[in-house]
Amino acid sequence: MLYIVEGDACMFFVNILNNIKKYSFLTKQLVMRDFKVKYKRSVLGVFWSILYPLLTMAVMAVVFSQMFKFQVEGVNYLVYLLTGLVMFNYFSEASSGAMASVVTNFQLINKVYIPKYIFPLSKTLFVGINFLLTLIPLLLMILFTGSGETKCIINIYYLLLPFAYLCLFMFTLGMGFILSTISIFFRDMFYIYGVITMLWTYLTPIFYDITMLDPWVQGLMKLNPLYNFIDFTRVIILHGTMPSAHSFFMCLALSVPVLLIGMIVFKKNQDKFIYYV
Repeated sequence: MLYIVEGDACMFFVNILNNIKKYSFLTKQLVMRDFKVKYKRSVLGVFWSILYPLLTMAVMAVVFSQMFKFQVEGVNYLVYLLTGLVMFNYFSEASSGAMASVVTNFQLINKVYIPKYIFPLSKTLFVGINFLLTLIPLLLMILFTGSGETKCIINIYYLLLPFAYLCLFMFTLGMGFILSTISIFFRDMFYIYGVITMLWTYLTPIFYDITMLDPWVQGLMKLNPLYNFIDFTRVIILHGTMPSAHSFFMCLALSVPVLLIGMIVFKKNQDKFIYYV
């Protein structure tokens, strides 16, 4: 049974790779359309992708560091906060967009044949481009904030950061496949997922240090995929060291299976979408 599941996932993955090339123009157009819609009639346009995380971080920094006196000993709290913020925001926005992508494109699906996974994929890629832009303010924070032992130093281990971002992308895409499938048959998922992401925000150590919690709670929270991706990144940026082999393993173990499961779920149900959209 396991071999059948793995075979289905592998075949679906191969089809995705083949069709990405075949439908690359369509994927590009969908991504460009999302950019035009998002920044339509916006004076600053794409610059908001850089300005928004800075403004959000400034507000959260004031709230958590000044009002609630949150600090993380020995590290630059602004970089600590922004690192978690940009990665979680990518997941939240991309997974929510992917969830709605099939439903919002139902007119196109009804008119011509298009591989339906193109829609969650294009949405995840679109938000991914925005995510790359948000790394610019993060870099500025790394370069121009902190002093002494809290000063972040760019080093060779930064070359490992794409690994964490790739794992985050795979996990998000897998969740996008699952959520877009569920939302076709169960439209209430659009409302429920908003509550889930809000809860997930507080269960992810974005603005607080996990060591503040009881050991048994820490153990549970370390099963959170987003914690592992963010922690992998923080080890490199804040501490300037190479993540442990266990960190590499956890990032892969919590992203690849979700992507495979998402592909299987989507593949098994995609032919039914036409009757529900």
